[in-house]
Amino acid sequence: MVNRKELTPDASPQASFGARLRSSREERGWTQDELGARMGYSGRHISGVETANKPPTRRLAVSVDAALGTGDQFERAWRELTHGVLLEGFEEYLGHESRAAEIRLFESGLIPGPLQTEEYAKALADASVRRGVITPEQAEERVFLLLERQAALVRTMAPMVIAVLDESCIRRPIGGPAVMASQLERLAEFADQPNAMLQIAPFSIGENRPFDRLVNLLTLHDRSLVSYVESQTQGHLDRELASVLPLVRAYHQLQAESLSRAESVAMINQARKGTQ
Repeated sequence: MVNRKELTPDASPQASFGARLRSSREERGWTQDELGARMGYSGRHISGVETANKPPTRRLAVSVDAALGTGDQFERAWRELTHGVLLEGFEEYLGHESRAAEIRLFESGLIPGPLQTEEYAKALADASVRRGVITPEQAEERVFLLLERQAALVRTMAPMVIAVLDESCIRRPIGGPAVMASQLERLAEFADQPNAMLQIAPFSIGENRPFDRLVNLLTLHDRSLVSYVESQTQGHLDRELASVLPLVRAYHQLQAESLSRAESVAMINQARKGTQ
């Protein structure tokens, strides 16, 4: 016990997770090596998580719950930890999105999350790892959270999803030709769904494009409106009608300037040929 490091659970959500893990392990009288062996991890890895030197992953959290018989306690703690690093307002937005009657999306430069293929999302996450922005474990969890977000939209009363994408979304190569071809095919399939509407805002509309960044608009089942906009470092959720309505009007103007569904699919298919 000479090398035992004192923990400070209040230092961060990650430190709190580590302290909870140590406490639960010691209640059972297990060493780090013994717990690690039950989970398929090394004792050194368990030590790193307990001392907040290694970020916990979902796989680790699920393995902890299975080894300790704690239900989903550690998986829920992982979710809280992961959501805690999301941009301000985004976690609350996701809660509304998962229950919305209608979802309007606008994006420039990248395919919006709900329409991304797993391979496209992985390419973006892996690029963040190479730039040193996130760890490989965080990249894995970023993709997992995206897939969860997509799964929440597949329900009995499926929402109407309206997506207007700047032409740059389908022109910007992400992940190489094969990944991009699959992503464009996914967009064409999305456009054929009965609860979907897809339009491309072509470069030719120039200064008439009203948005320069991501804009999401929700219509909830009580007909109230929610907007979510994002900058590089901050997200903003808004339910005030006076500030949401101008965004709704601008979105309608954007749709009027954009290509029809048939024209949009034709442009997507043309872009697909360029990836082959």
